[in-house]
Amino acid sequence: MPITFGLNRTLGSAIGAIALVSVLSSGAVLNALDQLHDATEARRRVVLVLRDLDVFRAAMLNQETGLRGYLITGRDSSLEPYHVGRSALSEVTSRLRGLIGTDAEPSKLLEEAIVAAQSWQRDIGESAIRLAADPTTRTDAVRIEAEGKGKQFFDTLREKLAAIETTEEKNRSIQTERLADAERDAKTTLWLGTLLTLLFCAGIGVAINRWIVRPLGGVLGFVERVGTGDLTGRTVATGRDEVGRLGTTLNAMVEGLADLARTNRAATADLNAAAAEIRASAQEQAASVEEQFAAVQETAATIDEISQSGAQISKRATEVIATAQAAAQTARSGLRAAGDTAKAMESIREQGEAVAGNIVALSERTQAIGEIIVTVNDISERTHLLALNAAIEAAAAGEQGLSFTVVASEMKLLADQAKNATVQVRGILGEIQRGINASVMLTEEAVKRAAAGKTRTDSTVRTIEEMAARVEESVQTFQQIVASTNQQLLGIEQVTGALHNIRQASQQTAAGTREVETASANLTELAGELMTRSERYRI
Repeated sequence: MPITFGLNRTLGSAIGAIALVSVLSSGAVLNALDQLHDATEARRRVVLVLRDLDVFRAAMLNQETGLRGYLITGRDSSLEPYHVGRSALSEVTSRLRGLIGTDAEPSKLLEEAIVAAQSWQRDIGESAIRLAADPTTRTDAVRIEAEGKGKQFFDTLREKLAAIETTEEKNRSIQTERLADAERDAKTTLWLGTLLTLLFCAGIGVAINRWIVRPLGGVLGFVERVGTGDLTGRTVATGRDEVGRLGTTLNAMVEGLADLARTNRAATADLNAAAAEIRASAQEQAASVEEQFAAVQETAATIDEISQSGAQISKRATEVIATAQAAAQTARSGLRAAGDTAKAMESIREQGEAVAGNIVALSERTQAIGEIIVTVNDISERTHLLALNAAIEAAAAGEQGLSFTVVASEMKLLADQAKNATVQVRGILGEIQRGINASVMLTEEAVKRAAAGKTRTDSTVRTIEEMAARVEESVQTFQQIVASTNQQLLGIEQVTGALHNIRQASQQTAAGTREVETASANLTELAGELMTRSERYRI
């Protein structure tokens, strides 16, 4: 620790002087207080002795009063004062011995008084009470009291107690004077100590003002100038004491502050430029993030449109599947209808063969129904044509109901014609034979055509079967398309979720960029404030 002069010595001397004066004055005051306490205790002992002397006299008077009352009345209750006084006498003699102690004259007087009191109790009190208890000796008891010996004991007792009281009164006067002297000495010592303490404090105050306060005032003025920003001045308090060391330290601190201010100005300028660059970069990044966010928004909108289109495609594909399934069901129904048509053609062929046989049989049985045969032949040709048309219609339309309706109407027409032809049968029997022959030929041709129609019907069945198979394949293909579309929709949903996350990240990035821009603006403002504060200091 550096060696310092002035403050330590001054303050140490001042504190030592104050402590010395305080100790001396405190010792004198304590001595005076001890004397005052001793005088007070001695006076209190005198007061207690005088009080106990009165108690001594009262105890003896109580015994005498009780004894006389007992001798006069003869009742034991009259002895109550006697017993109370005897007990009080025992207690007060013990206290008086303790209070008087080893003081020769009062102690001797007290013992003589106690002997007189005990003699009265033994020779007068106890004897009179013992004799008074017996009626035969009661007169002797009264005589003992009346002889006057007891008065002698009381006179001796009063004399001794009065002598003790006189001695104690003198002692009380002495202690009173001593108490007054002790009080006067205590007051004088206290005032002298206080006066000396005030004088030393005044001297210490002057020394502190000269060697501490004035130099500290100069240092404080220098510090106030530094506080206003003036770093050009220096303090002149540069001695070897604490104030001088403080001045030297403050000069070094101001030098450091001046260097710091210069460095701070340069650093603040650099900080301001860097903050401007950061702000410009943050603004560019914010613009880029905004563009990215807009692109993400547009992509998300496009993905939403694709998702809606995919949903529509899936819906339309589902509808197509339903239509294809309906077409497959129709194809299966057409296939069954074509089979039924083939069976019908086979039945027609068989019936044609049967008709040919019947015609041959008719030819053998009669030769007179030629004209009817011609009509029948015509009917057969129309029936053949109708059957052929029905087959063609069934193969072309696939809806066998309509074709069979036409066939039914034509069959009805043929039935009417057959009915009219029957009317003509009677007139054209001659032509029946020729008609039978022609019918035989036509029937054979019809059988051939029926066979050819059955072949075409079989081909139609195979075509319908192939069409149904292709429709089934189309249904499966559309189902695969729907499954692919659903998978595509799932992928689009995932892409939509990813775009949503990207959009949130873009928003967060934009918010962070805005915060960076705000922080850059704050940093620029802070740099300007630092520059302003740095310019406060004159270096």
